Amino acid sequence: MNKSESKYFNTALRMDEALIALLEEKDLEYITVKEICRRAGVNRSTFYLHYETIADLTDEAMDMIDRRFESYFPRREEEITDGIASRERKELVLVTREYLLPYLRFIRDNKKVYRAAFRAPGSVQAARRYGNLRQRIIGPVLERFGVPAAHRPYYMVYYVEGIAAIVKEWLRRDCEDDVEMVAGIIEACVRPREGFCEK
Repeated sequence: MNKSESKYFNTALRMDEALIALLEEKDLEYITVKEICRRAGVNRSTFYLHYETIADLTDEAMDMIDRRFESYFPRREEEITDGIASRERKELVLVTREYLLPYLRFIRDNKKVYRAAFRAPGSVQAARRYGNLRQRIIGPVLERFGVPAAHRPYYMVYYVEGIAAIVKEWLRRDCEDDVEMVAGIIEACVRPREGFCEK
């Protein structure tokens, strides 16, 4: 990457970060180009050199978040999705510490983005992003377990929304509780074990 490409990239990154910070304060439809530019320390012509609309910047910022998210996981998504058809059913439980801990660490390290996502899911295209998770991972796993196609949307919404509710409460508490503790709570809710409540 040459010097001008590096400068272009760094300017775009500042605008991504500015948008993310503003999303924590207000809904996307109320954010202006002027506010993004002021927060990023650039002028309007620089914004329009990079993007045609705020929606273009939003797409780029969310793609950046997705790339950061993937870097937290020990295994790539392809390794997970490619093996669904051939793995034993007992290996297809995705709510395990292997997946929960990186997921929760990422949320803790990117609290602003997740607060914005819960405040205005449409602005960060949460439905599209969770739709990909449902189609590529959860759907095939449910199929392997013989869950009828008509029932799968209900299982999926329960799975995604249940975990999201726990994460939302954790964010409300500013992620003060330990990642291990929150992972344990999610595991217990999704796969309760005997004697969990016994003392």
